[in-house]
Amino acid sequence: MALWPPEASGSKPTGMNEAESQAPLRRGWTTGACASGAARAAFEALLTGAFPDPVPVALPKGLRPKFALATHELEPDLARAGIVKDAGDDPDVTHGALIVATVRLAPAGAGLSFKAGPGVGTVMRPGLPLPPGEPAINPAPRAMIRANLEEVAHKLGAGADAEVEISIPGGEKIAERTANGRLGIVGGLSILGTTGVVLPYSCAAWIHSIMSGVDVARASGCAHIGAATGDVSEAAIRARYGLPDHALIEMGDFAGGFLKYLRARPIARVTIAGGPAKMAKLAEGKLDLHSKRGAVDLPALAARARKAGAPASLTASIAEANSALRAFELAADAGFDLPATVAEGAWRTAAQTIAGAPIELEILVVGRDGRVLASSGFSAV
Repeated sequence: MALWPPEASGSKPTGMNEAESQAPLRRGWTTGACASGAARAAFEALLTGAFPDPVPVALPKGLRPKFALATHELEPDLARAGIVKDAGDDPDVTHGALIVATVRLAPAGAGLSFKAGPGVGTVMRPGLPLPPGEPAINPAPRAMIRANLEEVAHKLGAGADAEVEISIPGGEKIAERTANGRLGIVGGLSILGTTGVVLPYSCAAWIHSIMSGVDVARASGCAHIGAATGDVSEAAIRARYGLPDHALIEMGDFAGGFLKYLRARPIARVTIAGGPAKMAKLAEGKLDLHSKRGAVDLPALAARARKAGAPASLTASIAEANSALRAFELAADAGFDLPATVAEGAWRTAAQTIAGAPIELEILVVGRDGRVLASSGFSAV
């Protein structure tokens, strides 16, 4: 639990402007920030015999929140402290998880080493920021933990020589709701976060998993990957091509994030699949497909259909439809292949986003029942 989440306390923190401090959604803290606080508290207890509670945590960009300890214990050869993660108003599967650090002193000059405890995964596949065999404590959180322990060591005139083990009770079960298994991280969750702060609804963890998915696919030598907006679309890709798990990317609504990352890290063949409404938005040029960014532009969809040869009576009905679903139903009833028109438009948007990359791209429009309604076919961008 954080005693000082800026937007929750009502006080304006140093380094944040008035608009930020009055934001309607609460910011939260990453697993990396919580791990850093827990490790700092345990390390200080080993050196002094007392746990700082709340524990101050030095984060990048000058932030210094204080976290309350949810658990702590001191033994002759180790200290353990735990902090409950508060993700603020971000839809984060690790919200409420207990992040525990167990710290043991190491010989002088040994420096810091990291270990995955129960509920924290181990990297087993190449393509991630850490080599296979390493605990899934990402480089930025490792740097945060190191900076905090070094700060304590400097204050107390000691060396920052210790083994830091991070664990998350129940983390293996929580990890089933993440992309870790697909990425080749086994045994639990990853410790993530570059700044220590979770921006509400930034879905940074999802974007991170997309990028990691591309990296793992490339490192595994995949010549064809599929990115889907949801489970039904992903199942359609799998059924059509038989791609392995590590060649499938959970893109969600983040088409732009996926495509822009892919542009710099190309893979020979790419299939993007989504429902009619999501692909209609992509055809409109939208790269964020979430409903909060707006509904399908039905007049634009009607204009697209008209350009493709749909009769005026149908295009008028599409423009006045009460939903995208109804628009596609009207087109199907009239015998007009609106999904094919959308697939072509979505292909053009995606191709423009990755222009110049050596990629053959395909768009699939997938119905709610999992049937592929249309394919753009593979074409070089």
